[in-house]
Amino acid sequence: MAAAPRFGIVAGETSGDLLAGLLLDGLRARWPDLTAAGIGGAQMAARGFEAWWPVEKLSVRGYLEVLPRLPELLRLRRVLGDRLLAEPPDLFIGVDAPDFNFDLEARLKAGGIRTLHFVSPSFWAWRPEKLIKLKNAADHVLCLFPFEPELLAEHGVGASYVGHPLAQMIPMQPDRAAARRSLGLPPQDTVVALLPGSRAAEVKHLWPRFLAAAALIRQARPGMRFIVPAVPHLLARIRAEAQASGLGEALMVLPGQSHAALAACDLTLIASGTATLEAALFKRPMVIAYAMPSFSYHLMHGKRQLPWIGLPNVLCAPHEWLHRPTGVSAHAFADRADAPFVVPELVQDAATPEALAGAALDWLAAPEKIAALETRFAALHHELRRDTARLATDAIETLLAR
Repeated sequence: MAAAPRFGIVAGETSGDLLAGLLLDGLRARWPDLTAAGIGGAQMAARGFEAWWPVEKLSVRGYLEVLPRLPELLRLRRVLGDRLLAEPPDLFIGVDAPDFNFDLEARLKAGGIRTLHFVSPSFWAWRPEKLIKLKNAADHVLCLFPFEPELLAEHGVGASYVGHPLAQMIPMQPDRAAARRSLGLPPQDTVVALLPGSRAAEVKHLWPRFLAAAALIRQARPGMRFIVPAVPHLLARIRAEAQASGLGEALMVLPGQSHAALAACDLTLIASGTATLEAALFKRPMVIAYAMPSFSYHLMHGKRQLPWIGLPNVLCAPHEWLHRPTGVSAHAFADRADAPFVVPELVQDAATPEALAGAALDWLAAPEKIAALETRFAALHHELRRDTARLATDAIETLLAR
């Protein structure tokens, strides 16, 4: 390996760009003159990454939603693979985006390029076939969650736990008063943060339900306030629907600032995804919701491995719940009625405005439950807080030295 290694990197979506940016910090601390190129976003570019294509090219999910773009994505993967094989990097790093990266990694690995995948796919939650593809694609895996290396080792996949970078970014004791001052919110009011997602499809299915739930909550508690951190490309749409909701000054739309909103709030209605982990690290009670087109939902629902969709519930589950008993089908295990939930989940048809409002009001009526949840989330925060950049770079250095 050269003193200044060359890396090929592909990151998918905003969260992948953030993870890859953190990783590049660690890599540059070890190898200041490294070069890195591939598919990335603003966070990666700020660390000297050469983006041959922007990260937005891969910002798509769902079965029906990806079909119109499938020919473009397949062509992009082929052209990228050709370029990397013609100019082989010392290591290729796929950051999340498994549907794009796994086949690319397998092709590069077959061509003699070492491959690393950053973020284990959630094969333990759904789509277990991803584990087979991962095994063929990656020489090593960097895991965000502590239980994943053990599960991967059971299937012959080498992996390292590096912690979750969000646990470093978010303070152990968020300053609610300071966050409210920054947003102009009164310190004494009860505030609910509404986070309907960062993708247009998520907002389409959840935002009207969140608005209707907010109206019901305000009927029950007239003094309530609501804040909505909107991603830039959906800000106009969210703002227009908020203005038409009749909530008036009780609802504040923010341009971004999701962390400020979570720090400032007492409770959040939130779309399933990484944002639920952020809410847990801010120690906030939440109601998790998700909805999608019916066809996509039924396909995904049939591939479930666990009873939960929300990361806080998965990460707080007893250890034995992450290992399905022998002889029990995935469907039967995922549908067990005795599964422990630390926060409620309302999915698809169950995510009605009435159910969302009821679950939110239940939290507000139970301060002792909120206190217990804060203690559990603080323990989770400590568990996930590691020097991710250094641990990841250590694993990469070992891989390069083989």
